[in-house]
Amino acid sequence: MDTAMNVIGSLMIVLGALVFLGAALGLVRFPDPYTRISATGTAGGVGMILLVVGALLHMPSVANVVKVVLIVVLQLGSASVATMALARSAYLTGVPMNPGHYDELAEDTPGREHGEPAPHAPDEV
Repeated sequence: MDTAMNVIGSLMIVLGALVFLGAALGLVRFPDPYTRISATGTAGGVGMILLVVGALLHMPSVANVVKVVLIVVLQLGSASVATMALARSAYLTGVPMNPGHYDELAEDTPGREHGEPAPHAPDEV
């Protein structure tokens, strides 16, 4: 049983590392901040869960289960808020989207057409 848990834990840790590697590639390859934020936010949640659960399988105990549950809850709660805050700040400061993406918020923002900066955004330097 211990060997199976160690093998599964190691696989989860490797999968978590691969998820983070995918996020790192997304940061380099994706064209605009919005897709980059999406890649890192998703990978942060999934990758962190895989890593800490894999580590838990290597050293199972009640105290470690409590720590892992806390880590997972805090990670999922804070990562989603942080990625939304980053995307919103990029949008409100007028960071352009990659051509070909549809801007659904432009319809709800007065005085803003597709691809134009927000009316209160500072001028670009």
